[in-house]
Amino acid sequence: MAQSRSTSTRPKSPASRAKAPQKKRPPALLRGAAAIGRGTSHAVGGGVRRIGHGAREVSPEVRRDGLAIVLIIAAILIAAREWWGLSSWAGTAIHWVVAGTFGILAVAIPIVLVALAVRLMRAPQEEAANHRIGLGALMLVLMIDGLVHIAEGRPSPSDGLEPVQAAGGVLGFLIGTPLAAALTPPLAVTVLVLLGLLAILIILGIPLREVIALAGAGVRRLLGRDRADDDDLDLPEHGTLKPSGSRETSGSRASLGRKRRGFGRGKDRAGVDHDGIDRYEADEAFAAAASVDRTEFDDLLDPRTPGGDTTELLDTVGATRVHEGPVSPYAPEEAAEESAPTGEREAPRTTRIVPPGEQGELENSSPYVLPDLDVLVKGAPHKTRSAANDRVVEALTAVLTDFAVNAEVTGFTRGPTVTRYEVELGQGVKVEKITQLSKNIAYAVASPDIRILSPIPGKSAIGIEIPNVDRETVSLGDVLRSQAAIKNDHPMAIGIGKDVEGGFVLANLAKMPHLLVAGATGAGKSSFVNAMITSILMRATPQEVRMVLVDPKRVELTMYEGIPHLITPIITDPKKAAQALEWVVKEMDMRYDDLALFGYKHIDDFNKAVRAGKVKPLPGSERKIHTYPYLLVIVDELADLMMVAPRDVDDSIQRITQLARAAGIHLVLATQRPSVDIITGTIKANVPSRLAFATSSLADSRVVLDMPGAEKLIGQGDALFVPMGESKAMRVQGAWVSESEIHAAVAHVKKQANPEYRDDVTKPQGGGATVAEDIGDDLDDLLAAAELVITTQLGSTSMLQRKLKMGFAKAGRLMDLLETREVVGPSQGSKAREVLVTPDELASTLAILRGQSPTSVGAPAFDDDAEGDEWAGP
Repeated sequence: MAQSRSTSTRPKSPASRAKAPQKKRPPALLRGAAAIGRGTSHAVGGGVRRIGHGAREVSPEVRRDGLAIVLIIAAILIAAREWWGLSSWAGTAIHWVVAGTFGILAVAIPIVLVALAVRLMRAPQEEAANHRIGLGALMLVLMIDGLVHIAEGRPSPSDGLEPVQAAGGVLGFLIGTPLAAALTPPLAVTVLVLLGLLAILIILGIPLREVIALAGAGVRRLLGRDRADDDDLDLPEHGTLKPSGSRETSGSRASLGRKRRGFGRGKDRAGVDHDGIDRYEADEAFAAAASVDRTEFDDLLDPRTPGGDTTELLDTVGATRVHEGPVSPYAPEEAAEESAPTGEREAPRTTRIVPPGEQGELENSSPYVLPDLDVLVKGAPHKTRSAANDRVVEALTAVLTDFAVNAEVTGFTRGPTVTRYEVELGQGVKVEKITQLSKNIAYAVASPDIRILSPIPGKSAIGIEIPNVDRETVSLGDVLRSQAAIKNDHPMAIGIGKDVEGGFVLANLAKMPHLLVAGATGAGKSSFVNAMITSILMRATPQEVRMVLVDPKRVELTMYEGIPHLITPIITDPKKAAQALEWVVKEMDMRYDDLALFGYKHIDDFNKAVRAGKVKPLPGSERKIHTYPYLLVIVDELADLMMVAPRDVDDSIQRITQLARAAGIHLVLATQRPSVDIITGTIKANVPSRLAFATSSLADSRVVLDMPGAEKLIGQGDALFVPMGESKAMRVQGAWVSESEIHAAVAHVKKQANPEYRDDVTKPQGGGATVAEDIGDDLDDLLAAAELVITTQLGSTSMLQRKLKMGFAKAGRLMDLLETREVVGPSQGSKAREVLVTPDELASTLAILRGQSPTSVGAPAFDDDAEGDEWAGP
């Protein structure tokens, strides 16, 4: 066998080739025809391939518009034959196909096609909803065809085509005849009617119980009955009321929704369950600070939401879509579960009433009306795919192929700023094979700002985040209208932006409980601060949230001057800002005194008890106990404060961040200098939530986040968000709010109420003392030096060095300060200075050095009891 194989493969000699019979060639005419055929086929094939390659460059939205136009053309042609009797051969063919397929229902097919075309053109990005509506429409047509076929006596194609066309067509025959034969015609009709009802529910995207509720509401309106007659007026603390002209309250909507869903218990305004059991803030095992609203899985997970164009799928940051965000401790449970009676998810109403006596209603506002969300513009629809994404997928696939890496790009999720491409590895492939190709990937996609996640949290895949060439702007109005904002009615919930999967991100400042914001100049830090304050103005009344705004740069926050949420005018002096932080510490201590006195652990529980009438003043006390609002302190530039009074600011921030969470006081620190001398170890240890915009270096990223990544951000709102309790950073695109939108919201809230300022916020907390500028942080040393000099009656610099253990420069500076205050005389060379103050004047001299009046010596700096009872609320 081997010999024969070798013989068969040995080349033949020229003689043998000459002896072999030669094949006859076909005639030249046939050879020419074959060549022309091969050339034509190659040309046609190449043209088709080029057309296909060009079609990939067309955006998905244009393709959907093309489909819509085709549907309209088909509707026109069918209507021309079925409605107006087109008599040409084309009309006969259309009638034969359409009427033969759908029967008498062919006259309604143009309407269905036009409706589908309009839906595709109006909402091209809502693929899941469009598919659901198309499926429901097809199912409804089939059920109607089956019913018509049974009603017309079940004609058969053997009887001729015209009887079938006059009944339910071929589809009706295929559905109605077998079903009627198996179940009998009455049962078949029942089944088809119920399936048709299911098709209608699929088209609407709402469950049957919602349809029944809507029908009942419509009947009541027709009969002139008002829902308020059936349900008692319920005003949850964070509930809402419709504008004038509409008599339906959010409380009644919540009650109706709770009754429809069969819930037998809930919380009343006092925070007490209807079964009589008290609920407290610490009852919740875990509450995430941030929630995310996905928009592409709605029709699969929440049948209550119509259209499938919005979703109720809320994520915990860094987890896998399991948590829907915290609910306000003030709000009853039904506020988080309410659904709009019209069958559509709506944003919270724009009017909110606080019942009398709750949270200290302002005297000059009755009631307080929240701004309408219409003052915030709507952004462009979110893109889920573009031609640029397809090109990047091809580039990534080419890189993996060129370097022989057994991996493939399995998909991508497009965000407003970046797109995350998912790469799954083959068996036995190391993750390092992908991470080592970062520079090659950046070269292939022509973008230096790529970021590799290995792995994606919650997935067995590697993520490659690449900036979009067609970047989108995230509107704050869209974030506050999202399902995350609707579900979370807490007044401290703010809009963050969108994540890399296109989901809206909402954060609860009360759950963080403090936030550090940092980034280089122009990275988006100021835009975030504006979005945060505007979110508070849009969602919270002054009775719910009060603010202290610190703006050392003097121009960033001036547009918010005069809003009723402020406790004090906007602070621009860094020294007054340090004094305001000391006041916050004092306010925190006062709140904790009340919590300890009445036996509560959290300010929310205390407020619930106050509203329920469980907290009474002590016997013999004339104090009026009110609820405490949340207190939000925003420092727009921490670096300026740390330059003026680093020790006092650091101590105040340490006390506030360590203790103020349970007191309802929350701190937001923003800086464009994320260095170790500004963001100290004390601040980092006590501020757990971080939001980092683009930084100029890796070192700055590590200071803010304790991890790299911020130095690779692309700026203009691109940020990494790490809320409390999460170890992985979430990449988000910060929400944008224009200055005109801010002015509109500010003008609205200014019309509702006037600000009620506290006079003692920016006063020194030592009884009105103001330390001179030239003393600075050396007050304690100066007081010790003055006391030593006055008691010994010896003005010697060397004595200060020995007694107070300080250097010559520091002792000489203190002696110069005492000379300017006329405590000692001028220098006399090597001799000691003359002491101009007697020991009897020691107390008054020390008071003057502190900045106090000499007459206040011996009097208490402030009266805790008298001042503590003045303001327990706005």
